[in-house]
Amino acid sequence: MHVETIQLWDESNSAHLTAYILDNSQEFKMNQNRPAVIICPGGGYLWTSDREAEPVAMRFAAQGYHVFVLRYTTHYSSRPDFQNLPPGNELSMQPQPLFDLAKAILTVRKQASEWFIHTDKIAVCGFSAGGHLAASLGAHWQDEFLAERLRVDKNLLKPNALILGYPLVDYVLMKEEAEADPSEMARGGMAYAIKAAFGTTDPAPEEMKKHSPVNFVSSNMPPTYIWHTADDQLVYAANALQLASALAKHKVPYELHVFENGVHGLSLSDETTSAEPAHVNPDCQIWVDLAMKWLSKRF
Repeated sequence: MHVETIQLWDESNSAHLTAYILDNSQEFKMNQNRPAVIICPGGGYLWTSDREAEPVAMRFAAQGYHVFVLRYTTHYSSRPDFQNLPPGNELSMQPQPLFDLAKAILTVRKQASEWFIHTDKIAVCGFSAGGHLAASLGAHWQDEFLAERLRVDKNLLKPNALILGYPLVDYVLMKEEAEADPSEMARGGMAYAIKAAFGTTDPAPEEMKKHSPVNFVSSNMPPTYIWHTADDQLVYAANALQLASALAKHKVPYELHVFENGVHGLSLSDETTSAEPAHVNPDCQIWVDLAMKWLSKRF
């Protein structure tokens, strides 16, 4: 396996792509193009989680995928003093992470011949805030503002599939659900997610709608695999249900799995990605195999 890190922008080092390219062995599949997966770890747009990065990449690589981990722009990568800044929209990360992901998929496609990648078999896999980012590209890849920023044909920016783990896709829903939830964790989680995205705990409803990809689902959305847990107290499972409903309305192929129990941030749900005992969840571990089977039907 060849591993290399690629800085995405000449003018900034706040975003980079780590490539895990399988060897072009003379013993099997020599010079054959493989599918690829770009992974967007979560972290609430404050950072990108290691638990949802390389360990996930290794699982996909073991199944024959070239894999890329995107460390997109976050508050800590661009403004390390985030905690000490006053609230205000100057903290908003959007839309830079979306530009980062668009540049990442463009980079993979441009170097596809060198890396032996099938250009029509590139999936984006995102967790939590990374799921929001992946869903945002799925919803907006055809929009002119992305093509203009990168000066390319918009079709080069389209993911061929999405895999979303406990994604946040509706900020308005998050705020409403949290306000109706009596638990301190729910209210704190809502404040955390919204301030990280918008720089304030009380953004205008129009801003929240603008950055909620569920509102922009269309028939252009790629096929999507979604998994969540019903009792996630940080990002409500209603996000996954709303997204699935929107996909169904627009006749976009999707698969949805909502497991009964599990904390937020499970990643692979096993010992390889656990930071605490609750991260080991045998019932949810199957999501990886289910996602692989679903993806293999398309790739």
